[in-house]
Order: sequence, then C-alpha cells, then structure tokens
Amino acid sequence: MSNYQLITILGPTASGKTTLAAALASQLDSEIISADSRQVYRAMDIGTGKDLADYTVDGKQVPHHLIDICDAGDKYNVFEFQHDFQKVFSEITAKCKLPILCGGTGMYIEAVLKGYKLPAVPENKELRKSLENKSLEDLANILSRYNPYNKSDLDSAKRAIRAIEIAEYSKNKTPEYNEFQPINSLIIGIDLDREVRRKKITQRLHSRLKEGMIEEVKALLDKGIAAVDLIYYGLEYKFVTQYLIGELTYNEMVQQLEIAIHQFAKRQMTWFRGMEKRGFTIEWIPSELPTEEKVERIVSFL
Repeated sequence: MSNYQLITILGPTASGKTTLAAALASQLDSEIISADSRQVYRAMDIGTGKDLADYTVDGKQVPHHLIDICDAGDKYNVFEFQHDFQKVFSEITAKCKLPILCGGTGMYIEAVLKGYKLPAVPENKELRKSLENKSLEDLANILSRYNPYNKSDLDSAKRAIRAIEIAEYSKNKTPEYNEFQPINSLIIGIDLDREVRRKKITQRLHSRLKEGMIEEVKALLDKGIAAVDLIYYGLEYKFVTQYLIGELTYNEMVQQLEIAIHQFAKRQMTWFRGMEKRGFTIEWIPSELPTEEKVERIVSFL
C-alpha cells in the first residue's frame, strides 16, 4: 500500500476527528489508537467527548484502544501514553493492519511519532512548595522561560506546576531518539474555519450540559474523588466542579468554560502549526467536505 507505518488524524476539538477515523478504519479494516489525554479515564465520558457511538460504522464497531484504561482521579501522563501506544501499535501491526492514531493532544502525538526518550519525572516537593501560592498567570510565565515542550492544556495550577516540574527536570536533558524508533506516519489535519470552530464548540458545550455533564461530575464527586483532583483535569471538569462546590454560579461556569474551550482549541492549532515548523508534513483537509470524500482523499495519499 505504502511505506507508511501509521495514519495520524489530528485537529482541534469539535473538528470531527473520531467520525473520520472510524470511517477510514472501517474502509481499511484497521484499528484506532486514541491520542486524547482525558479519554483514558473511566466514567469521564460526556466531559471528554468520548462519543463512543462514533466508533460504530454500518452497524459494526471499529476496534479502538487507549480509551477507559485508568480510573478517574489517576494522573496519566505522556510517558505512560508512549509505552501504552507502543504495545498497542505492535499488536495491530502484527496483524498486518495499518493503525490509525486519532486525537487532539499534540504532545502525545509528537512524542510517539518522534520516538522521544522521555524520563519518568519524579515529584519535586521543594519546587512544588515554592510554586503553590502562585497564580496560573505567574505559573504560565515561569513555564515560558523553559523550552516550551509541555504547553498543551494549562488551565489549572496543578497542571502548570507539573509542567514546570517536568521542564525543570528535563532542562539539561535533550530528548533522545533511542527508546523507540520514529514512526513514518501519514498525518492528516482537519482544517476547521475559526468561526465555524467557535460555533461548533458553543453548540457542543450546550449539548453536553443537556446530556448530563453536570450529573457526570457530581457522580464522580459522590464516589469520593476529591474536587482538587477533578479540577486538575481542566476544562469541563474544572469549571463544573467549581460550580458544584459553590465557587461559581451556573452562568459564570458556562461563560468561563466556553472561553476556556475556545482558548484550548487555539492552543491545539498553535501546537499543530509548531509541528510543521519542527519538520512534520501535515496534509490539511477541509472539515466541511463529506466524510466519504475525506476518506477518498486520505486513501489517495496512501
């Protein structure tokens, strides 16, 4: 078919990545590996947009991996993702299938395509203590002084502190290419017009609120997961938790969450454009094309 070892489908939130990946996997008799840093958690479905129904094509479920692999409250990271990805990638390629990596977490995607050797970064209690009273803006400024490798979803102080911890640990260590081989991937980007993206994000947020996103977060709190741990996940889980514990009114929650998701989508696009500057070739496909046409275009690239 080609020399590609993998097809990667990336794009900002609400761009329709999963629908396209499932249609393509169905046509190629392939399997999907999710590259989403929050869909790994069980019982975090509506807020992470798992949309598991999207994996069913013509009544048949497309095999998918690295979704629902750890409990809400855990702290999954890029180091663990890289190793989990390699295991699944090997299993799929052993069946003589071309795996499809699909997601919006740029750092996860780049780490596996480059084969970076990433350290398992230990906790730095002294550093954490020195940062604990700083604002999110202060933490973002501190992080920007480092090589900005980890700059994906910093909408909670805990995530920002962890990013600084990783940056501090790694500042004298250049990522090596000797743990895993780099992967030759056809990279497909879904090009979504900015205004269309904003409209879709707003519509999707209101749909999720109607579908029971607040009830989902409440159920997690009722199970004994600490509010601070849910806030760590950012976006929907951060703002809905703050609403449920009385820190925000309903209208403040909706308004601030919508702004945060728009900012997050913008950061995703900044990361993907940065990947192109770092040597990746991304074939951009207009989001408004019908799914069948998108699939045909991808097959023609192969």
